[in-house]
Amino acid sequence: MDRTEPRLEHTVANGVATVVISNPAKRNAMTATMWSALPGLLERLATDPEVRVLVLTGAGDTFCAGADISSLRDTAGDPQALAVVAEEALAAFPRPTLAAVRGYCVGGGSQLAAACDLRFAEEGASFGVTPAKLGIVYAASSTRRLVALVGPAAAKHLLFSGELIDTARALRTGLVDEVLAAGELDKRVDSYVRTLVARSQLTQEAAKEFATGREDRDVYWAEQARRSGDTAEGVAAFLERRAPRFTWTTGP
Repeated sequence: MDRTEPRLEHTVANGVATVVISNPAKRNAMTATMWSALPGLLERLATDPEVRVLVLTGAGDTFCAGADISSLRDTAGDPQALAVVAEEALAAFPRPTLAAVRGYCVGGGSQLAAACDLRFAEEGASFGVTPAKLGIVYAASSTRRLVALVGPAAAKHLLFSGELIDTARALRTGLVDEVLAAGELDKRVDSYVRTLVARSQLTQEAAKEFATGREDRDVYWAEQARRSGDTAEGVAAFLERRAPRFTWTTGP
């Protein structure tokens, strides 16, 4: 394979799926083909029983500089729709997702990062939501997600101006959850995802549903908890001062 060809790479190891955005010639900009490929890749990873957590990152020292405009210009149909479908697929991934951000996280890159549950960034990263630079109407779903994440005023600042912000401001507004010193991002992400893999998948999947506003599944999740025995196991492990052995996994 030509390692310079725009592509999405992925690995699965120790319960963690890592998806890498790779288009080194254009700061990992997403081509139409990459946008189109992401939903299918996420669907396959969601059905893999070994995957407990998903990490999204960029190759090298950049997360994603947005959409490859030259690629999208020649795409049949609505180019923006490709990005929105990919964003929604990422937001709907049933297990915890984390964006590990270095360098530029701009335009479509910020769209993908915002669709993750959490965002850890290395000091020096830059964030921007840039449709105003291109005369694009940002999708309603993407706008609502950004507002839910950073609040109306910060979302308007980003959308109205298209200006880049640094990690300090991104942390202050809630666009990122943690900022790590140079060289510390991978270590922190590895440590954090190991923690997530050790925790109750039952709790995580139910919490993710409830956090998105779903209100019709209380009975379902209570029944899942009762049948799984994970609550009893968690209490027993706590009292016995040992690591819990949770057994619940997503059903067919």
